[in-house]
Amino acid sequence: MIGALAAIWLTAGFLADALPTARTARDLRRRAGLLSLLVGAGAMVFAAVPVVAGLSASVTATPAALLPAVPAMIVLTATVRRLAQIRRGAGAFATAPLAPIPPGLRAGAAHPLVSVPLQITGLAALAGLPIAAGLVHVPGADLFGTALIVAAVVVAVIGIRAALRHSRLSLRATTVLTRTPPELTRLG
Repeated sequence: MIGALAAIWLTAGFLADALPTARTARDLRRRAGLLSLLVGAGAMVFAAVPVVAGLSASVTATPAALLPAVPAMIVLTATVRRLAQIRRGAGAFATAPLAPIPPGLRAGAAHPLVSVPLQITGLAALAGLPIAAGLVHVPGADLFGTALIVAAVVVAVIGIRAALRHSRLSLRATTVLTRTPPELTRLG
C-alpha cells in the first residue's frame, strides 16, 4: 500500500508541475480535474493504510505511512481549494474550444501552494518505501541526520523553483500597458 501511496502522490506532483503549461483553458480544466481526482485517491489510500494495518494481524502500521502525513494535510487544506479555483476559472473560458489561458489563471496554476505540497508529499511517500520494505529501521537509524538535511535541501529547492516560476508568470499577468491604445487617444 505504501507503493501505491507513493505512485499516486508522485503522479500528482508531476501533473501539478505541468499544470501551467496547458495550451488551452479546456486542457487546464481537464488537468485540474484529473489532479483533484489524484488528490482524492491519495487521501483515500492514506486513510486506508491504518485501517488495513488494524484489520490484518500480520501487517503493522509502519512509520512509512506517517512520512507524507504533514504535507498531505497541507495538500488537503490549501491545494484542494486552489485547484477548485483554477478549475472554476478555466471552466469560464473552456466553452470556446481554443480559448487561450489568461495570464492570471496560468500564474494561479503555477502558485507554489499548488505544486510544492504535492511534490513534497510524493517525495515523502517515496522515502517511506525503504522503511516499509524493512531496508531502513527508523528507531536508531544512523543516517537520520543526513537524511533530514537532504530532505530539507530538496524541499527548499522545490519551493524556490516554484516561487520563481510563479513570480515570472505573475509578472506577465500584472504587466501594465506602457502606451495608450489608439482607440483611447481618439476618444480623449
